[in-house]
Amino acid sequence: MVKASVIGATGYAGVELIKLLCLHPHVELMYLTSQSYTGQKIQDVYPHLRGFIDQELKAQNIDEIDAVSDVVFLALPHGHAVPVAEKICAQGKKVIDLGADLRFRDTSVYEDWYHVKHENPSLSMKAVYGLPEIYRDKIKDARAVGNPGCYPTSALLALYPLIKEDLIDLSTIIIDSKSGVSGAGRSAVITSLYGECAENMKAYNVGKHRHTPEIEQALSEVAGCAVYVSFTPHLIPMTRGILTTAYAVLNSKGKEADINRLYQDYYQNEYFVRVHPAGVWPQTKWVTGTNFCDIGVAVDSRTNRIVVTAVIDNRVKGAAGQAGQNMNVMQDFPIMPGLELVPLYP
Repeated sequence: MVKASVIGATGYAGVELIKLLCLHPHVELMYLTSQSYTGQKIQDVYPHLRGFIDQELKAQNIDEIDAVSDVVFLALPHGHAVPVAEKICAQGKKVIDLGADLRFRDTSVYEDWYHVKHENPSLSMKAVYGLPEIYRDKIKDARAVGNPGCYPTSALLALYPLIKEDLIDLSTIIIDSKSGVSGAGRSAVITSLYGECAENMKAYNVGKHRHTPEIEQALSEVAGCAVYVSFTPHLIPMTRGILTTAYAVLNSKGKEADINRLYQDYYQNEYFVRVHPAGVWPQTKWVTGTNFCDIGVAVDSRTNRIVVTAVIDNRVKGAAGQAGQNMNVMQDFPIMPGLELVPLYP
C-alpha cells in the first residue's frame, strides 16, 4: 500500500483527487489539509463522500505529513507549492504538484506569466512535466512531477502526433478552447457567479492566458525548435469539461499522410485517449467524471487545414485524474486502479 496525503484537500482539484484515491486499491489516505475547514471532516464539507471516507481535515504540518507519507499531492494556489515540495523531496518522498509551480523548466517564464518569484529553479528543472502519454518514461523515475494544466492537457494531446511527425506548418497553430466554470476554482469570484455565467459565453485573457507558455514549452520540446501558438480560452455555462479545437496548415508531408490512422496508431496503447472514427466529433458529456481524453480529427481539403478536437473533464484528466495517473506510473501500478468510472457525484 502507498501512503498518500493531500495538501489543499477542499478545493475542486483536491476533493476530486480524494474521491479517486479513496477508491484506489493500493492507496491509503493519511493526511488531508485545509486552511478553511481545519477540524471538520471531509464528508461534512463534501457530503457526496459520506460512506467512502471518514477523515478529519488538519492544518498543514510538513513534518507530520512527511512522517506518514510516501507520496504527497499539492493542490495549492501557484506560488505556495515550492517550499513544501522541496522539504518533502529532501526526505526522499515523492511530490505531485497540481499547480503551476513545477511545470516550467525556465522559471523566468513562470515569473513573467504568474508574477510570482520562483524560490527554487533547480527543483523546477529536476521536476518532470506530468503528461503520461508523452513523458511516461521520465515520470517513472521522477521524485517531483508538475501536473499539467487543464487547457494544455487537451491542446497537447490534440497536437502531439502532428508535431512529432512534422506534418504541419508550426507558425499556423491556433488553439480555441472552451471550459466550464469549475476551472476557475471554488473561491467566490464575481465572474463565476451563476448570474454572470448562465446563458452567456465569453473569451477571456485573450493573448495572455497563463497556460500559453506551458503549451508552447511542451510543443517546442517535441518539435525541437521554438513553437508559438495563438491560444484563446472561453468560459461557457456548464460546470465542468473542456472542448479544445486546434487548427494548423498541413505541410507537404502532412498532405500525404493518413491523419486519422496516424492518431489511431499514436494512441492505440493509451487507455485514457480515445480516437473516434472519421466524422465522429467528441462531446464533453462523453468524458464527464472520467480520466478520458476523446479526440476527433479531420482535414479541411479546401484550406489544407487540419482540425482536431479534444474533450476532457477539467477536474479529472485536467487535474486530479491526471495526478492519480502520474502516481500510478511513478509507483509502477497498473494504469487503471483508482481511475475507473466511479458511482460518485460528478
